[in-house]
Amino acid sequence: MGIYLQWILGCAGAYLLGSIPFGFLVAKARGVDIRKVGSGNIGATNVFRCVSKPLGIFTFLLDLGKGYAGCTVLPWLTIAASPHATAAHSLLPFQVVCGFLTVAGHNWPVFLGFKGGKGIATSAGLLLGLAPAACGVALLAWIVTFLASRYVSVASIAAAAALGIAAWFPFFRGDSGWWFPIMLDVLAALAIGRHRSNIRRLREGTESRFSFKRRLG
Repeated sequence: MGIYLQWILGCAGAYLLGSIPFGFLVAKARGVDIRKVGSGNIGATNVFRCVSKPLGIFTFLLDLGKGYAGCTVLPWLTIAASPHATAAHSLLPFQVVCGFLTVAGHNWPVFLGFKGGKGIATSAGLLLGLAPAACGVALLAWIVTFLASRYVSVASIAAAAALGIAAWFPFFRGDSGWWFPIMLDVLAALAIGRHRSNIRRLREGTESRFSFKRRLG
């Protein structure tokens, strides 16, 4: 397997992995079309609110897992399948691109007409695999903001912003070069951009605060 075929297979596999709509499938198994209830989003938060708490957590872990696998397991398997493995110095760019395509697959899944989630859990999986320290900063920002506001959207935006800033500190960047924090900033900007509707509702005062009580109906 040549290097170009490695990239083609790795990128295609990453996008298809990201396109698996776990939230939709989990809710469908309970007889709920998650696109027609609550916010209409296929992500873990909507499953948590409209289906059940355990299934919402399960969906989050599945989406997190595919983000992690998309930038670690999948690139490794693609390279290992080749008798002429890609040099170690080129592995990180391959992982980053595969990770981004996994997030893109979640946000614009081919299996659901390119209408997907916001990519927060999947992005967290990517960060966990490639930049665990930066993932920790983003998680801390999410928790603090969520506890203060009870808005999942605000917490997610704050986490993305914290990631974008932390990516430029040498401790989080490591020796990967300047291109890596730039890519993380792009990831953060994408996550914030996917919350445009939430930002509009926040301005209008119609955004729902998170409640640990299950909504019925």
